[in-house]
Amino acid sequence: MKQAMIFAAGLGTRLRPLTDTMPKALVRVGGEPLLCHVIMNLKAAGFERIVVNVHHFAGQIVDYLKANGNFGLDIRISDESNQLLDTGGGIRKAAPLFDPSSPILIHNVDILSNTNLAKLYDSAANHDATLLVSKRETSRYLIFDDEMRLREWINVKTGERKPQPTEPQPPQPPEGGFSSAQDFPLGGLRGAFSGIHVFSPRLFPLMAEWPDKFGIIDFYLDACQKADVRGYLKADLRLLDVGKIGSLSEAEQFIRL
Repeated sequence: MKQAMIFAAGLGTRLRPLTDTMPKALVRVGGEPLLCHVIMNLKAAGFERIVVNVHHFAGQIVDYLKANGNFGLDIRISDESNQLLDTGGGIRKAAPLFDPSSPILIHNVDILSNTNLAKLYDSAANHDATLLVSKRETSRYLIFDDEMRLREWINVKTGERKPQPTEPQPPQPPEGGFSSAQDFPLGGLRGAFSGIHVFSPRLFPLMAEWPDKFGIIDFYLDACQKADVRGYLKADLRLLDVGKIGSLSEAEQFIRL
């Protein structure tokens, strides 16, 4: 059984004033809520069980799913109304809602992409986690070895690295930071994270000692020292983060392509 989780609990502050009265997940693009677009893409890819985490205007999301008959799927709610748990804490809280024998595809509700979700999911079967990345220009990159095993994270503007390396540090960035990843004196394959990844339930025991609230990338950077965390590079990835008001018109065009 293919299963997935949609992160829909965020406050959506960059989408204000729309999110002053509704959750980000129900902001409409092309006449349908962002949540609908993600659910329908997952359904088309053969996913049968979807867990949706909720916090901001949680009741509106629950009512929307109910009004649409859960889109004919096994949709379950992970309620974070009492406390936002961030991405890592959110996955851990939802653990009892998943089939422990199958990987979980994790998808941010505000991400639109041309990713073949079924292919990504199937490619991750033998790994503990698989992170969809692209070569797009950004200031923050995940670094992989030649076999696409996750090694570290860098901010090419500031020179910050996670985990903090024990080997000698590269030169400090010039004033204003390095202009691009290519200028950063560090080996390895660079990839920009997409907000879409596949998580194996085998990793849940490694989360036991983490606090209630934590980010999944910080967890992966720690787990990659003892688990098989890989990158999945899609060279022709088209991806749009519909996280702010200015991106809504672009999103309308994106879904028509």
